[in-house]
Amino acid sequence: MATPPEGSAYEGAVRPPGAPSPLGATWTPDGLNVAVRAPSADRLEACLWVDGEEVRVPLEARSHGVHHGFIRGVDVGTPYGIRAHGPWEPANGLRFNPAKLLVDPYARAIEGDVRWSDLLRPGTPGDPAVPDPRDSAGSVPRGIVVTDDFDWGGDTAPATPWTETVLYEMHVKGYTARHPYVPAELRGTYAGLAHPAALEHLLSLGVTAVELLPVHQSVAEPALADRGVVNYWGYSTLGFFAPHAAYAADRSRGGQVAEFKRMVRDLHAAGLEVILDVVYNHTCEGGPDGPSLMFRGLGERDHYKIAPHSGAYADTTGCGNTFDVGDLDVLRLVLDSLRYWVTEMHVDGFRFDLATALTRERMDVDERSPFLAAVHQDPVLRRVKLIAEPWDVGPGGYRLGMFGSPWAEWNDAYRDDVRSFWRGGPAPREAPADMGWRLTGSQDVFHGRSPAASVNFLTAHDGFTLRDLVCYDAKHNEANGEDNRDGTDDNRSWNHGVEGPTADAGVEEQRLRTMRALLATLLLSTGTPMLVMGDEMGRSQGGNNNAYNQDNEISWVDWNLAPWQSDLLRWTTALLNVRRHHPALRQTEFFDGRPLSDGRPADLAWLRTDGTPMTDAEWHDPGTGTLVMALSGELFTRDEEGHPMRDSAFLVVLNRSDDAVPVTMPETPYGTAYLRLLDTDESRPATGPLHPVGAVTPVAGRSVALFRVETPED
Repeated sequence: MATPPEGSAYEGAVRPPGAPSPLGATWTPDGLNVAVRAPSADRLEACLWVDGEEVRVPLEARSHGVHHGFIRGVDVGTPYGIRAHGPWEPANGLRFNPAKLLVDPYARAIEGDVRWSDLLRPGTPGDPAVPDPRDSAGSVPRGIVVTDDFDWGGDTAPATPWTETVLYEMHVKGYTARHPYVPAELRGTYAGLAHPAALEHLLSLGVTAVELLPVHQSVAEPALADRGVVNYWGYSTLGFFAPHAAYAADRSRGGQVAEFKRMVRDLHAAGLEVILDVVYNHTCEGGPDGPSLMFRGLGERDHYKIAPHSGAYADTTGCGNTFDVGDLDVLRLVLDSLRYWVTEMHVDGFRFDLATALTRERMDVDERSPFLAAVHQDPVLRRVKLIAEPWDVGPGGYRLGMFGSPWAEWNDAYRDDVRSFWRGGPAPREAPADMGWRLTGSQDVFHGRSPAASVNFLTAHDGFTLRDLVCYDAKHNEANGEDNRDGTDDNRSWNHGVEGPTADAGVEEQRLRTMRALLATLLLSTGTPMLVMGDEMGRSQGGNNNAYNQDNEISWVDWNLAPWQSDLLRWTTALLNVRRHHPALRQTEFFDGRPLSDGRPADLAWLRTDGTPMTDAEWHDPGTGTLVMALSGELFTRDEEGHPMRDSAFLVVLNRSDDAVPVTMPETPYGTAYLRLLDTDESRPATGPLHPVGAVTPVAGRSVALFRVETPED
């Protein structure tokens, strides 16, 4: 460590004192403004690495809890960190220890990995009540001074309406790590995702937005590091402003920032929106016995939720700490981060991990929380896509349907009810009434909003893949090193009689049939569908339903497709194509279900297989094996002259019975025949034949058939 030498560019560096805003390290040709919030600290030092030597510069100015200073002569690409001096009062949530190097919470690029050891803890090993004097600088990542200069070249976001949005949840590395047509040096990177070979699959598939698993700079937890594995998913945030450096092909200091921007620009040019899965509910510092990497060293009581009276950490995330977004200055950091990713990095929206934790005022969930109020009125954030994971692990934390406009929410009720409906074997069946709500946008959950608020999904990163959902009755997480204790046991899956891979052609055919039916259900349902990377072509994780630490072939997409996988990909593409071309399958408002005043039929009707209305008893009977949904094609939108618009009328038949059922084509004023548009009984999508009104046509067991009403003109 060195102090600024006499006559150097750093001498008198805090004169002028700089500015308290913006927070972080802001570079100009004249120098670097450093501003760090630490209201309980006595003083802070900016630590710069010049020619491999640490130079400490005091931040002597202070404004409303922000320590700041202006440092002349700092180059772009300079590594830096923070040291904080202040009271040592662990019982009061203050563990200031200048021997521990800290990462600037506003660092926009970070380099290096955490080297886990007791050296990172603020207290002395064996006597944590005493500050540890050992210097942690060699074990802590460092921020990198960067600029915002970038040629966006007229970048324009696609701005896809919610009703046309199809989400594709994916992992930046896992998507291209094994892609044969992406250059080896680009696989698993931001540049690899933007490569034409990677984009071609997304575009031909028909999705409109990629939802990236966390790309904020993250670290592996100590327990994982001890086992020699990483936190592959990235839900362990170190830097809320920094793109994860390991996903960059450009290894220059700060190069990950420009590479991320190029990726966004190229995805936009291809017509794809970019949505980030963000983790503001907790950080990588863990519980009170964890390391001092950032917020703990800047005053943990000023950043984490502390239980009243006891002084203990309040953990509603299951990760050791909960970020106190109810604190207005912490809220400012979250909002600054979100706005940065929109305005500087040009992303189009966010999916909030454990979003309920962000709404807790003190300990209780507050539907009018500062976080929700701030986002609702923010002129930048209220115009992007916002998706909540509407639960956390704290008391009263399950809040599906709570988030209101303009939010969408992951709908796990959709996942569970659809899985239960199609699950075979001796397991209890789902009543048609539950499936009815899910197929039509879950109005029972999102009443007063719109169907687009329901993010419908069958699978997600945490859980079985679609392929494993039909191949395994139980999880197989042995590779995770936790004796198969991790991951959920409530999978609502069905192995079709054999656990795991099998050479039995009959079992395999039944599995493929169920997969096609599940995909058809998802993509023909009203709401916002979300596909998971690789499900469209049957990716398997070998029964692992919690592959959070599997940065290997278990999690990566294998692009070498078997014939059945290519067929499944054709099916997914065909379903998305039908959805895209028919607004009746993606309604902007909830169905009314009542006949129109001019004698036209209801926009939605539930029928028996003989074409007559379903009875209330059948609607609530788990033994009912077939759902017939008639859509009139009436839309809630109007043309330029104000006239109501309409689409084709449809009949959707879901037969979960093992045997084929005869279905009567019902009377309709919109045509004289029904065209079998898609039928998941077929291994490949095909259209035809026509069925006259009144005809009885069989619909195969465990399949979905889509019929479109045709007129003589058609």
